[in-house]
Amino acid sequence: MTITQEDVARAGVVGAGGAGFPTHVKLSSKADVVILNAAECEPLLHKDKELIRNYASQVVAGLSRAVELVEAKEAVVGVKEKYRDVIAALEAVLPSNMRVKPLPDVYPSGDEFVLVFLTIGRIIAPGAIPISVGAVVINVETAFNLANVGTTPVVDKFVSVAGAVANPCTIRVPLGVTLRECLELAGNATIPNPQYVVGGAMMGRLAVSLDEPVTKTTGGLIVLPEDHFIVQRKQWDWNKTLRVGRAACDQCSRCTELCPRYLLGHPIEPHRAMRSLGFSASREANVAGTQFCSECNLCSYCSCPEGLDPRGVNHQNKVRIIAEKNRWVNPPFHPERAELLASFRKTPTTRLMQRIGLNGFVNHGALLNRDYNPTKVTLLLRQHIGAPCAPLVQVGDAVTRGQAIAIRPIKDGKTALGADLHASIDGVVQEITEDRIVVSRS
Repeated sequence: MTITQEDVARAGVVGAGGAGFPTHVKLSSKADVVILNAAECEPLLHKDKELIRNYASQVVAGLSRAVELVEAKEAVVGVKEKYRDVIAALEAVLPSNMRVKPLPDVYPSGDEFVLVFLTIGRIIAPGAIPISVGAVVINVETAFNLANVGTTPVVDKFVSVAGAVANPCTIRVPLGVTLRECLELAGNATIPNPQYVVGGAMMGRLAVSLDEPVTKTTGGLIVLPEDHFIVQRKQWDWNKTLRVGRAACDQCSRCTELCPRYLLGHPIEPHRAMRSLGFSASREANVAGTQFCSECNLCSYCSCPEGLDPRGVNHQNKVRIIAEKNRWVNPPFHPERAELLASFRKTPTTRLMQRIGLNGFVNHGALLNRDYNPTKVTLLLRQHIGAPCAPLVQVGDAVTRGQAIAIRPIKDGKTALGADLHASIDGVVQEITEDRIVVSRS
């Protein structure tokens, strides 16, 4: 069955991790290669590997659709070489125009810029995106969802539940269930006063509440003790980052020397951003390169021997630069660094896990073969980059699973950036607010 970019948008497909960029927009460009991001470099997360182990044919079918839409010549799957069973599952169903590229077990191999370099050897310039080098990157769950376009829209989410839980696992749940329900499916926390990281340990955030709903971009729920290093660091505010950074940074430059984007030739130098805490303003050279930071947190959680927060400083300066509309045009670019340095400065995942205190947790998460049927779901109207969806339903309406309940709004005669939203259970619309639709089983 041939599909169009509009079919992808109507099915609600967005990037199933990160910020949730609408997939139909990404697939509207022409490229010569599609890269499937199966690196899954965040510690303790396993949902992408479990998708391939259990649904390899469907993932490849979705990848084939992406190749067709962008008119690519080939597809390359980037997956860590240590997962030989995953590679075998893929190679058993890959067509002739697709191949697996085994990746080293390093962090952050799943960063798009790093992944493009590791899989096809091309280096994306600072401020550019993968299509600038002829590549489109999608992740495993997005490919899985592409395979369903035309039959089933995006109504479910795969989530890794890990850390201090009774049964670390991967679950498949309807969109809009609570984090609490996900935790219960994994047997609940096994420690007193647990804290919860939504997403990955490196780039995720602390949960505001276990009543938060699962969205199209929720990839993981990690349970950690309240005194754990990761929890403590994610509680730092800007005042602490500023105060400690000013007092303790000795300009050793290790944050820069191990920075993945610096090693690809980008003008991002976290140690100079740290220097700016006492001596520079946002427009000066020390902070200009911070706008190219990927915020992978490697510098703050692993590289810095003083335990400082260069990523936090980069983020603060990046926000300020964007607000001032002072983006660096035609920044310096030194791609030769990749060949000279990058191969010798990779950060092994095993070392990273030891450094951030995660090596004591079970590091696997098999797919839980259990259907979960919640009594209520809370569907956020903005689960993607772009404008919130506009509701199609009213309170009291009966809806069925897979029914479109909100669509991309029309603004100034144009369809806004986004992707449609669908009911994830059969039920009745109980509540509609500015940011959500609540559906309960009748």
